[in-house]
This record gives sequence, structure tokens and C-alpha cells, in this order.
Amino acid sequence: MKRPEDLRSHQWYGSGLSSGLRSFSHRARTRQLGYLPEEHLGKPVVAILNTWSDINPCHVHLRDRAQAVKRGVWQAGGFPLEFPVATLSETFQKPTPMLYRNLLAMETEELLRSYPVDGAVLLGGCDKTTPALLMGAASAGLPGVFVPAGPMLPGHWRGEVLGSGTDMWKYWDDMRAGLIGDCELAELEAGLARSPGHCMTMGTASTLTAAAEALGVTLPGASSIPAVASEHERMAAASGRRIVELVWQDRTLGELLTPDAFADAVTTVLGLGGSTNAVIHLIAMAGRAGVRLTLDDFDRIARTVPVLANVRPGGGPYLMEDFHFAGGLPGFLSRIPDLLHLDRPTVAHDSLRDQLAGAGVHDDDVIRTRARPVAAEGGLAVLRGNLCPDGAVIKHISAEPRLLRHTGPAVVFDDYQTLRRTIDDPDLGITADSVLVLRGSGPKGGPGMPEYGMLPIPEHLLKQGVRDMVRISDARMSGTSYGACVLHIAPESHVGGPLALVRTGDPITLDVAARSLRLDVPEEELARRRAAWTPPPQRYGRGYGALYEEQITQADTGCDFAFLARPGEIPEPHAG
Repeated sequence: MKRPEDLRSHQWYGSGLSSGLRSFSHRARTRQLGYLPEEHLGKPVVAILNTWSDINPCHVHLRDRAQAVKRGVWQAGGFPLEFPVATLSETFQKPTPMLYRNLLAMETEELLRSYPVDGAVLLGGCDKTTPALLMGAASAGLPGVFVPAGPMLPGHWRGEVLGSGTDMWKYWDDMRAGLIGDCELAELEAGLARSPGHCMTMGTASTLTAAAEALGVTLPGASSIPAVASEHERMAAASGRRIVELVWQDRTLGELLTPDAFADAVTTVLGLGGSTNAVIHLIAMAGRAGVRLTLDDFDRIARTVPVLANVRPGGGPYLMEDFHFAGGLPGFLSRIPDLLHLDRPTVAHDSLRDQLAGAGVHDDDVIRTRARPVAAEGGLAVLRGNLCPDGAVIKHISAEPRLLRHTGPAVVFDDYQTLRRTIDDPDLGITADSVLVLRGSGPKGGPGMPEYGMLPIPEHLLKQGVRDMVRISDARMSGTSYGACVLHIAPESHVGGPLALVRTGDPITLDVAARSLRLDVPEEELARRRAAWTPPPQRYGRGYGALYEEQITQADTGCDFAFLARPGEIPEPHAG
């Protein structure tokens, strides 16, 4: 156990006149803030990193949750300080919040390192905030607890229960097919997202907060608590109490974020039928913790874990509130204990085994038994081939089975704006057997690898009843999306990857069972095209975009910044 003089914050505050001028100044400025000496001296200083914003509907309630965390910190004898950090709103931030994930990670790391902080509570949940906060906190090396923002309430429309994102795509296609009109869309706008909180499907937000819980950095069951439930506020207060205990125990995030923890997080994501975005984020998070995680690890684990979460979009018809009341993540994990590393610690317990003691499932249709899975294998597959030598991913459980082995002619779009403008043009000759190809949408080309990967199906095919096609890109797609969409092709077209060489009419073969994606063009012809290819001009002349363009890595290695992902020592600041 630490003593008060062992606290990191003691370097700033010291004690008595002998501690020096700087400590005297720090104490004087804390009096300026209105705090008495007995309120903070000798107590763990806890940073509450809050991604609240007026324009982030996923986090609009986190201002109140920060107060609950403070309450818990005070009760446990700590000293809470709230820090506003960048909010990454999946809904509004353009060209994509993925462009800014690493910026929030940097802000998190440097804020925790540069202030008199002994531990941190991280408030996030919208897609990029979970990995960004954990990447930065892992690099800072302090004790930490993650407080997930929680899923919003289910949507409702004309007697139907709606899942945000997933039903947005569905009904937008219905509108394009002429099945619904403006009146129905206006009602859907009002009924799709009914409360604060992130998407209540098993989209990227729910997938990554579940991964955080599986990593052991949240309190048990925290990831699925509805955002507006009183239980959520109680969880936030309990997280504030727990971080103070972790500081005294000197249990850092580094002790929790082990290879075994990341293997269990991958198992969790795959067994939930979770978002493809988790592949990129978990690889990046693991790298910050000094753990090597690869696409091959995902594919290997996928062959061993069944999909048990019957939650949209990979399963159905259930949503996150149903999952929570069916037992949440503890209940889910209790169904696969033999696939987990049960002896590793978490923020709440000395072992995952202890954490899962007494966990159970209360609805066998929401969280299936292994005898009756949603799918026999994990929800993602990693593809290789001459079109994606460094890998690509597909969420095959959300695709029409007939398309999982398919050969068709490519229809190529060089950028998303062109695709949106021309996709309905009958002169393109697109049929249900065509393979839609989008390039220029990867980490550099996007920029930021936007969620363009669920390419729109042409209107004339929608009117014929076609609802899925093979679609290929170096982009990502929303975790709420679905369909036979091959994503994250690496290397991306913008840096000269094979996707840059595809021409309309080229045959492409997808074979998910064989984990293969091939461009069926002779190598001699590809060599000629490669020799004629010229790289696109640099997009950013200055600013953060220029740093991003220079440092971003490819999808298969997590899209981190090279200078942040590499190992290296960083000295503690001299506080005196």
C-alpha cells in the first residue's frame, strides 16, 4: 500500500515550508480554487476526464455522471478534479472522428502526465472515445477506471422497436425503393434516438465498451447499463470510490492490460458478433500497452468462439437493454469460461474468476447457450489475397449467405462523393452480381478512414428487392451496418495498394470459407498498371492534418501514429 508521501501528487504539493517555492505556489493556487488543505493534501488526486459536449448526444448526460464520480471519490477519501477533453461525436464530426482518435489519445496521455494526478476516471462511450481514452491512459501508466456512457433507450415507430443506425439504413433503403415517404421519415427522425446514450445496437460503441469491460477496466456489468438508468449513476459513483482504492494499491492499467486480457477482449468481441471497427481499435490499444495483437489473432480466435449475443445487427431482434437485463457481459462471459483467462486481475477483483462468480443468464434467447448459438463461429473473418496482401475484414454473419462465395465484375468508384453522385446511373450497368468497389477511403485517402464501407445499393436494384451485394473498400463501416461488405483493405489504395489497380469489369472473387479475396487479373497486367500508377498529392499543407498524414499507420496495425505507437521511455515532469 502506498503512503501519502508516495503519491505522485505529493511531488507538486509537498508538505511544509521545507518543500520549496514551487510546492508553496501549488498550494497557494489550490487555495485560490477554494479548497482547504485538509480537502486535498495527503489524498489521491483523481482526474475525471470528461468527453461531455453539447453536440455529442452519446455523452450529453456525462456532465451529471462526472458529479457522481466526484461524489464517490470524496466518499473514499480522494480529491477529484474534472478535466474537459475532446469530444468525438460520431454523429456530427467530419470528415470522421477517426481522424481525431489519436488526438484525444495524445491529449489524455499528456494531460495525465503533466498535472498532479494519481489516478484517472475516464468518461466516454461514443465509438472513438473508448479506445482513445484507454490508449492515452495506458501510455500514461497510472491507475484508471473507465465509465461507459451507456446505450440509449430503444427507438419506437408505429409499433416497431428500432435500433439506431441499423434501422436507419434499413428504412433509408425503403425510402429509396419507394416503400415509404417523407411523412414516415419525419416520424422515424423523432423515434429513432429517444434519449442520451450511444447506439443501443451491438454497434461500435457497445462493442468497444464491452471490450473495455472484458479487459477488466470497468466495474462488472458497467458496459450495458442504459445511459439514463439510475443504476448508471450508481455505477459512476462506485467507480469514483474504486479509483481511490486502486491508487492506494498502486494497481495501474498496465497491470491489467496484458496479452491474456486482450485475448479475452477479442474473444468477447467475436462472441458478441461485434463491430468490425473493434479490430482496428483493439490492435491500437494493445500496441499502447506493449502487447502485440494482429489480424491473425482475430481469425484464429474467431474459429473457436460461437456468437451467443442475439443482438442487432449481427443477431436479432434484441437490443442492448435486453442484453443488459438478460445478464449483461458477466452473464455472457459465464457461458464461455473455458475460452477465457480467468486468473488475471481486473479493476474490481483480484481475478476475472472472482468477478464472474455468481454471474448468470436470465434469458436464453437474448444470450444464447452454446448448444443453440446465433452462429457457430465468431462474427468476423479476416481475408487475404492479392487484393488485400496485408488483410481485410468482413462481418459475415450480417451478410446474405449466398454472397459469401461470389465472383462478379467490379464497378469502381475513386471516391465516395463520385459514388453518391452516380450510383443510381443506369448507364453504369450495375447488376445484383456486380462487385461495388470504393477506393480512396482508407486511413490516408479518406482522410481518416470514414465509415463509407456499407456502399449504397443502386435504386433500381432496391426496387427489385435486392438488399445485399458484395461491396469492397479500404474504408470502415458503422458497427450498426450490415451486408456483404469487405472492409479495411490493406494496404489502402492511397499508398498504392492493389485496390488502386482495379478497373471496372475486372472479375473479383470473395470466398469467406477460404478466407480469400482475389482480383482475377494476370500478374503481368497488374504489373503494368502498377508501373503506371502515380501517388495522389499531399492533402494537408499544415496543421494537425499534416501530422496525421505523415504519421498514420495502416488499418492492419491499428491506425495509430507511428511516433506514439513505438516503444520508448518518457521522463516524469519535474514538479519542483
